Amino acid sequence: MKLQLLVSAMNKDAESLINTMGIRTDAVIINQCDKYDVRILEDNEKKIEFYDMNERGVGRSRNSAVLKSSGDILLFSDEDIVYEEDYGKRVIKAFEENKDADMLIFNIEVDESRRTYHIDKKTKVGSLNCGRYPTYSMAVKRDVLLKKGIMFSLLFGGGAPYSAGEDSLFVMDCVRSGMKIYALPVTIGREILRPSTWFNGYTEKFFYDRGVLFAHLYGRAASLMAARYILVKKKVMCREIKPKDAYLLIKKGIKDGR
Repeated sequence: MKLQLLVSAMNKDAESLINTMGIRTDAVIINQCDKYDVRILEDNEKKIEFYDMNERGVGRSRNSAVLKSSGDILLFSDEDIVYEEDYGKRVIKAFEENKDADMLIFNIEVDESRRTYHIDKKTKVGSLNCGRYPTYSMAVKRDVLLKKGIMFSLLFGGGAPYSAGEDSLFVMDCVRSGMKIYALPVTIGREILRPSTWFNGYTEKFFYDRGVLFAHLYGRAASLMAARYILVKKKVMCREIKPKDAYLLIKKGIKDGR
């Protein structure tokens, strides 16, 4: 199997980014900037296609990378991920050992303040536990993804109208399509801590956007999931906006999202 890394970046230099991330496999890099250009960097070990594209939106850049890809296994990534030296071998081995898997999710070590997940044992991923994994933890079989016709939403995430959530929607769409997905206790890299490109605190927009996302994710169960979300997270999220007001903002987002 051929592994190809799909990187979403912004205003980066090709050689510098490749070295910083420790890219040692084939890759497609979509660099969001103010021009259009294409560079192919190739050696005996890897071929890296570097596309400068005058467009914005993380979902748009990931879709562009998928459409330009050619690998058997596509490993999604961001510009702030640094990979283990043998990450490619670990990913390929994981697919060889889990032949029924269409998608596998791996550990990427992150700062505790940003941690949404850590995989301690092999877990099947379904509709109830798919919302916690970031895109840069996911690897998928390209042929299955294209046959299912699944792409990233252009409504959610950095550079889109609604902040974050494109990763949760992507996995949910994969689950709904019948793809077999497992989370594995295999670490392939770490994240470099940097300021968020979308998170500006637990503001009114944060809760409203979360409601729009819940409408897309959970359908009729959106309000119930919103109540659970506020109940579980209120000590962290509701220091400036009261839990009741936060819930009402999410409800408004759910209504508009529908």
